[in-house]
Amino acid sequence: MNHIDLRPFDDDDLDAVFEMMRDPDAVAMAAFTASDPDDRAAFDAWIARQRAAEDVLCLVVTENGGFAGTAAAFTVDGDREVSYWIARHAWGRGVATAALRLLISHEPIRPLFARAAAHNAGSIAVLQKVGFTELSRNVDFAPGLGREVEEIVFTLVPSLDGA
Repeated sequence: MNHIDLRPFDDDDLDAVFEMMRDPDAVAMAAFTASDPDDRAAFDAWIARQRAAEDVLCLVVTENGGFAGTAAAFTVDGDREVSYWIARHAWGRGVATAALRLLISHEPIRPLFARAAAHNAGSIAVLQKVGFTELSRNVDFAPGLGREVEEIVFTLVPSLDGA
C-alpha cells in the first residue's frame, strides 16, 4: 500500500479541494453536500469559516505526498464528529481507511461520531473497518441530490482498555 498521511490544510490546496468536492459521482455518494457544488464563492466562504473555527480540525490527506482528499474533525451540538472526502483517483485503495485511522488517532475525545448516506456502501465499510458502529438512522434533505436521503449515524466509543 502507498504511504498515507495527514497534513495541515494550506491555501495551495483550495483548488484541488474545490475540484474534488464538485465531482458529480462523489457528490452523489456523499449526498449531504453544498446545493451547488460549482459555486466557487460559496465554497470559498464555507472553507474560510471551517478553517477559522477553533473547534474544527481541517487536514489534507496525502498519498505518497500528493493530494488525495481531506479529513476533518469538528463539534456539532456538543458531539465530536469526523468526516473525510477522498478524491476519485484515490478510491478503492484503502486511502480512506488509512486516513480515518490517522484522524481518529489525533482525536482524544470519545465517543466520536460520523455520518454516511445509507447508499454509500464504500464509506459505510470504511467506518466499520476502523471500529465505528451504527447508532441511528434518519431521513434528511441531501442538498447534493436535491431530495431526502436516509443517513446513518455511527459512533466510535472507547474500548475497554481505554484506547
